[in-house]
Amino acid sequence: MQSILQSTTGLGPKPIHPDNLSGRVAVVVGGAFGIGFEVSRALAHAGCRVLMVNRKEQQGDDAKAAIAAESPGARVEWHGCDMGDLAQVRDVFSRLREGPEGLERLDYLVLSAGVNTNQFGLDADGIDRHFGVNFLGQFYVVNLLWPVLRRTARMEGAPRPRVVFEASEMHRMAPGNVHFATLDEINDESLGPTELYCRTKLAMILFSKYGLARKVIKENGDDILAVAVHPGASQVNTAMQQQWKDAYPGITGKLITWATLAFGRDVQQGSYSALWGLTSDKVQNGWYYSDPDHPGKESAQASDEKLGEALWELSHRIIKDKLGEDALVNWTTSA
Repeated sequence: MQSILQSTTGLGPKPIHPDNLSGRVAVVVGGAFGIGFEVSRALAHAGCRVLMVNRKEQQGDDAKAAIAAESPGARVEWHGCDMGDLAQVRDVFSRLREGPEGLERLDYLVLSAGVNTNQFGLDADGIDRHFGVNFLGQFYVVNLLWPVLRRTARMEGAPRPRVVFEASEMHRMAPGNVHFATLDEINDESLGPTELYCRTKLAMILFSKYGLARKVIKENGDDILAVAVHPGASQVNTAMQQQWKDAYPGITGKLITWATLAFGRDVQQGSYSALWGLTSDKVQNGWYYSDPDHPGKESAQASDEKLGEALWELSHRIIKDKLGEDALVNWTTSA
């Protein structure tokens, strides 16, 4: 609906089309599907080398073919990884950091992978799959690639590297009793599908604001930007919206799916917030934006520094418990 209004009335989000990104490199987690694909596509068309990371190989093949058909000279790669498997995340992104295919630079890191609202279930590490895929796996990606971002920030003439999280206004619907204290709290089966999903979007905003912007970037003096964005004024039309039917079996799920598909933005419009966050000179470190150039008003939870600190500590603790004390890269390390 919003895409129709944009084309007929000019109302809706202003299109963001980056250009002249030759020589720059982007990693887009979830980059072969939905909003992530549209971000990958726009960056590739602008001359950026794009590494898309998804779980499903067919999505990667289809995404590469679609971009190549539009821009035959585009530099696009696909790497397979399940964000719900921390050992796999470590293997894939460690290779990207320092293996034979290692990145010399990294200008843009986009965290767009995710499970939409759905029933409770555990990932490969025994963690609520919403939290594991939508947040913790991508938290670990940022940690593993941080040395490359730091190196890029010191390159002469390089623009400030940027990290953009695809968060959501739905962070406002996170459970009121979130403490981010223990894994048992994360694996609370009594939480409904919407609460599980919204908690992960809250986590993204907290990590961007209190983890990266404050604890890492400010304390290290890193010349890097980190922001969280919402893809639009309402849910974006992607295939993920079909998961409402699984989350709420019966007529309720069908009605929610119909409503989101009827009134949401299309996926290209949904990518504009992330693209703006990656390229605009108006971006402020650690901020949350509900639309391009439109700072969002976070919920009280998303503005809770103590909650951000608890999330930071829990994230480190879970990864070390699952993979060992040496699993995390020191945030002060340079590639």
